[in-house]
Amino acid sequence: MHALAWWPTVAAVLVAMITDFRSRKIPNWLVFPFMLSGLAVSIFLHGWAGAGSSFRGMALGALVCGVLVYLRALGMGDLKLCVAIGAWIGPGQLVNALVLTGLAGGVFALGWALSGNFVGEMVRNSWSLLGHFCRRGIVPHPELVLGNSRARRMPYAPAIAIGTLVSFFVR
Repeated sequence: MHALAWWPTVAAVLVAMITDFRSRKIPNWLVFPFMLSGLAVSIFLHGWAGAGSSFRGMALGALVCGVLVYLRALGMGDLKLCVAIGAWIGPGQLVNALVLTGLAGGVFALGWALSGNFVGEMVRNSWSLLGHFCRRGIVPHPELVLGNSRARRMPYAPAIAIGTLVSFFVR
C-alpha cells in the first residue's frame, strides 16, 4: 500500500466513528467520495493494476460485510465503509483489517456489556446465536438482529476504525 492511503483512511474512519457514535449512521457523503477517491488514487499511482487491487479490495469488503448485513449483524453504513476502505488498502491488507476489526469489536462489546451491566445477557445471547447457526445454518436469528427494537445496538465504526488503523502496523 502506498503511504498516500494512510491519511485519507485515518480521516475517513475517524469521521465515520464520530458520526456513528452520534447518530448510529455512517453517511453516504463520507463513504462514496472516499471509495471513489481510493479507486482514483490507485489508478493514478499504479494504473490498471491499481484499479484491479482496488476492485478486489472492494469486492472482499462487500463479500465479508455483506454476509454480516444479510445476518442483520451489521448495518449498510458499516458495509459501505468496509468497501471504501478496501478501495484504498486493497485485499491483502483488508484481510488483516477485517480480522483486527472483529477482535476490536469483541473487546468493545465486552467493555460495553461490562459498563452496562449486561454481561450475562451477552453470554446467553452469544450461546443462543451459536446454537441457532448450528441448527439452522447461516440464517438471521429471529430476535438477535439489528431490526429488533429491543436489541442493544453498538456502533461498529469504532471497531472498524481500530481494526483498519492497526492493520497499517501489522503488515
